[in-house]
Amino acid sequence: MRLIKKPLFNIVNNHFIDYPTPINIHYAWNFGFLSAMCLIVQIITGIFLAMHYTPHVDLAFISVEHIMRDVNFGWLLRYTHANGASMFFIVVYIHIFRGLYYGSYTSPRQFVWVIGVIILLLMIITAFIGYVLPWGQMSLWGATVITNLVSAVPLVGDSIVAWLWGGFSVDNATLNRFFSLHYLLPFVIAAASLIHLAALHQEGSSNPLGIDASGDKIPMYPYFIVKDLLGIVSFIIFFSFFVYFSPNLLGHPDNYIEANPMVTPAHIVPEWYFLPFYAILRSIPHKLGGVICMIFAIAILAFLPWIHSTEIRSSRFRPIYRVLYWSMVACCLILGWIGGMPVEDPYIIIGQIASVYYFTYFLIILPTLGSVEKFLLSYIVN
Repeated sequence: MRLIKKPLFNIVNNHFIDYPTPINIHYAWNFGFLSAMCLIVQIITGIFLAMHYTPHVDLAFISVEHIMRDVNFGWLLRYTHANGASMFFIVVYIHIFRGLYYGSYTSPRQFVWVIGVIILLLMIITAFIGYVLPWGQMSLWGATVITNLVSAVPLVGDSIVAWLWGGFSVDNATLNRFFSLHYLLPFVIAAASLIHLAALHQEGSSNPLGIDASGDKIPMYPYFIVKDLLGIVSFIIFFSFFVYFSPNLLGHPDNYIEANPMVTPAHIVPEWYFLPFYAILRSIPHKLGGVICMIFAIAILAFLPWIHSTEIRSSRFRPIYRVLYWSMVACCLILGWIGGMPVEDPYIIIGQIASVYYFTYFLIILPTLGSVEKFLLSYIVN
């Protein structure tokens, strides 16, 4: 017992108590901890929901209603899990934009950043297949539209779609496969998150100034543990508002209608956290081109440590970058808005302009901005 207790104590002590933390980090650094809490909530509620859920096209929708009406506190489990997915993405998106603002992707933390992008991709896959499980109208038709995109892959696309479906349409085999994957992937995300945390603590946390201040660090406990506790209390209040007062605000009304393959919804849209990528997909008139651009819009984040062109990490010392950064945030919000709009003018052209700017920002602005800043600085100095 002593041999087991000591290594466990050392792990907890090294990562949560004596871990040296930059003295100047603020509440923007809370969102990594909050994302871990969201993952734990999703895993726990998901396990209990799986005890009552039936992955069959004739029973899935009814089993969800059974959970809501007949299981003790089943409504709380279901609403916590459903809204928890939205909370998880809110926290992770803020965490990513914080990293972009303060240059957390730069050396020596590039490995930490790449693992984070992989976690984001796993989250997107997990959330998508989880959205299919209630077997509402939007579940069925969303799964049909998104999985059909794979058919754009030359030569093997149709075979991959048939394998995903387990047949010739989204049906019982598809639901069973998605349920199995949805149960498995959160544990894969948890493992990737532990690797993410280990890699971060090996290099040390960044700070708002973006400088290596090894002497200006204090233990995580009690100083930053108290900050994290305040953050989680505030987050629980925010989360509880949706669970108790507006549990269906972030969901689509059509998904509370049982799936009917004979009736197509007037406007098929994914959940809100997919809308920016969905807008990029729709902005490309070519099917395969749209799929490639949508995937690349996520994958491009993993290349940021090698795309950026300056040794200055933090936006605190880069006024031009700050303006461009907020224009990028506005671009993502516009894409999210366009993703939920009908495919018609003027939404098509607005989505195309926003999509072009999205890729311009990462492929042209970031690689050249460092040289522009150096030229302007030398001009001002001289």
